[in-house]
Amino acid sequence: MIFLRYESFRSYLKLYPVTSVLIALNIIYFIIIAWNGDPNNVYDAAKYGAFVTEPENNPFGMQEPWRYITSIFMHSGIEHLLYNMFALLIFAPPLEYLLKQVRYLVFYLLCGIAGNAMSAFVNVVEGDLYEHVGVGASGAIYGVYGAFLFISLFRKSQLDESSRKTVYTILIFGVIYSFLVPSIDLWAHLGGALTGFLLYNVFDRVKTRRKQRLS
Repeated sequence: MIFLRYESFRSYLKLYPVTSVLIALNIIYFIIIAWNGDPNNVYDAAKYGAFVTEPENNPFGMQEPWRYITSIFMHSGIEHLLYNMFALLIFAPPLEYLLKQVRYLVFYLLCGIAGNAMSAFVNVVEGDLYEHVGVGASGAIYGVYGAFLFISLFRKSQLDESSRKTVYTILIFGVIYSFLVPSIDLWAHLGGALTGFLLYNVFDRVKTRRKQRLS
């Protein structure tokens, strides 16, 4: 079971430095916002970097594109933060090990960005008349799940049966939960997961071709 963490704190930091930094940034960002305002307040969230779209003037949030990234490190409350950081702490390390640090960081950020982009796109298609404010690392974390879904389906030898079942369970439960809870951005989750699935496919193909050239 690759999702069981046996490392000491020091070993975890050494083995998974990118994941450790991502968790730290999320926590620090939350403390800064909570100290200066209310993370649950949409105006405070917008002030500190939430992903914001407006139906008429800024439907895809491109007037301030940096929000596509800053929003990935923001959370609307302590429960939201703890839930996402627990998921990152447990499930991200094996992917960091597989992709290595630079590719993993690029992967994580692209999945988070894609989750925001999918959410904005669906809001435009549905003709949403209200301003949309989005925060959370869930899109990027679902990208991690998407990568493991690809591995579970097409690289089964890399995962034991218990780990594969865990991936399927998390994704099924996550989709159902996203439908049931109105405040959760289902499309950001699906966008992140789909991007993670496709991106890992790309990285896997590049790795395979490189091995073939060297053999």
